[in-house]
Amino acid sequence: MKIVEVVAAVILHEKKILCALKGDHKYDYLSNKYEFPGGKVELNETSEQAIIREVFEELNLLIRVKKHLITVSHEYPNFKIELITFLCETYSINNLIIQEHKKVEWLNSSELLSLDWAAADKPIVNYLLENQI
Repeated sequence: MKIVEVVAAVILHEKKILCALKGDHKYDYLSNKYEFPGGKVELNETSEQAIIREVFEELNLLIRVKKHLITVSHEYPNFKIELITFLCETYSINNLIIQEHKKVEWLNSSELLSLDWAAADKPIVNYLLENQI
């Protein structure tokens, strides 16, 4: 089975967390699910560099990586994902432009369970709740 290594950002702004809604996807089980933004690491790029680049490309946000949070291994029906997740912050959302998602929401951690998350992102949500982030 193909293993895909990707990075994800839990982005904080004024004590709220950015949650991004995916649009239609080639795999139905990923369509219209919430996720933490991110993407693949390119050649000669660190995971931290990749998450900064991906968030800028997808959302036009400048972020600062604070620390590694959790790495999730999840097996979907068609591939396995290794999701390296970082806690990040942004100082301004004034330039936010949604490029790759249907919408984004800024929620308190207590509201995260109200969303329909992609399966690989659910352990991240649980981690955030357990650690009161």
